[in-house]
Amino acid sequence: MLSSFSALSGRGREAARLAAATLVSGLLTAGVLAAGAGPAAADGGTRNQGGATATIGGLKTYGAAVIHSEAGDQEISAGLFEMSVEGGGTLQTYCVDLFNPTQKDAKYHETPWSGTSLGVNENSGKIRWILQNSYPQVNDLAALAQKAGLRGGLSEQDAAAGTQVAVWRYSDDADVDAVDPQAEQLADYLERSARDLAEPQASLTLDPPALSGHPGERLGPVTVRTGADAVTVTPPAAMSGVRIVDKKGKPVTATTDGGQIWFDVPEDTPDGTAELTVQASTTVPVGRAFTSESRSQTQILAGSSESTVSATASATWAKQGAIPALSATKNCAKGGVDITAANEGDEPFTFELLGTDYTIAPSGTRTVTIPLQEDQAYDFTIEGPGTLTQRFTGVLDCLTQAAEADNTTTQTLTDPSPASVGGTSPDTNLAETGSSNATPVIAGVAIGLVLLGGATLVFLRTRKTRDGE
Repeated sequence: MLSSFSALSGRGREAARLAAATLVSGLLTAGVLAAGAGPAAADGGTRNQGGATATIGGLKTYGAAVIHSEAGDQEISAGLFEMSVEGGGTLQTYCVDLFNPTQKDAKYHETPWSGTSLGVNENSGKIRWILQNSYPQVNDLAALAQKAGLRGGLSEQDAAAGTQVAVWRYSDDADVDAVDPQAEQLADYLERSARDLAEPQASLTLDPPALSGHPGERLGPVTVRTGADAVTVTPPAAMSGVRIVDKKGKPVTATTDGGQIWFDVPEDTPDGTAELTVQASTTVPVGRAFTSESRSQTQILAGSSESTVSATASATWAKQGAIPALSATKNCAKGGVDITAANEGDEPFTFELLGTDYTIAPSGTRTVTIPLQEDQAYDFTIEGPGTLTQRFTGVLDCLTQAAEADNTTTQTLTDPSPASVGGTSPDTNLAETGSSNATPVIAGVAIGLVLLGGATLVFLRTRKTRDGE
């Protein structure tokens, strides 16, 4: 069985620095999306971790800042973005990716720090401290101004601009100042006072995201991770025959953080695949990262309303042979994408990756890292036994860059209007903060890159099967 893989190297980027909560009760829903005569195809990116999915709406509260570089000073807008959450809710975020553009109406999803520049940035914990100790988490601006040693008042615009500037100094190692003196003094205070904090937990996740086994068994457990006081479970459609149960085989109607659930697959069920979707209404923890596959700049959460969050886990079953369970996550520390393959079948699952054979023994699990270049788009489909296929797509975005690294300029376009100490550029793009002249082209064709060039990854059900084909 073959797995096609297409990718095109993105342009090289020199990084100025490798940019390494409380939840409320919600609702958990589950449903089997596919089950039948054979495992079904499943398309998706590498975001198996779960959480919130949202669309960026642009800068809402902001002031001005100036980036200093060898090419000159350039004025940009700095402040809070607002996102609309799928299913309901609103998020407020700051940028942690200054020199990339913000694409209009880009879709973002909650992402672990390990899948972003924050995962390789030793100062990521200080960024979280800034978010928890400044606007909008601290909405008493008089008290915030007093802590920062300001003699005058502090407007929302200055608070947002000062906070963003402090974040950029740690996320992008940028030489940047706020234009307003009050905002600049706040930025200095936050940068000076920041302390290291741990990465916040995901708003909602399922572990593992994929599993496999035989019909007639309970496949699992899948562990629910959330801060909600209680969650409820909606069983899958009766026609599928697959139930969601607890360890004793009883249908699950409610669970809590750490609760474990199983796929109960009847013995006479044909080989197939089912997907469990969990959903909750909660606040997303401050400091969670948000990324977009359209190369829109990485964001970090500063505030959340009650919002809809979700996660998925899949189960694959077959009567005999290799039964792989496949998942993928970005790994910025290793500069690639980790593919995890588990095999609960009675035969080995063998695949070939870039000329190397890997074998997962029955009841075994193995993770293989596919190395990628920064900004590299990827699209590969793994075909397992029968008709099982799993597609993974995305763009590796692990680094930040200094504007002078490749003689680029930073622009602010659409809303607000561009402003530059050194003059404006005639080029237009969809960025709201920061871009290179080449970035719009990269971002605009990121999806199309998967059609060009690349390598081939070969995944085989078993060595015996491959040799017979």
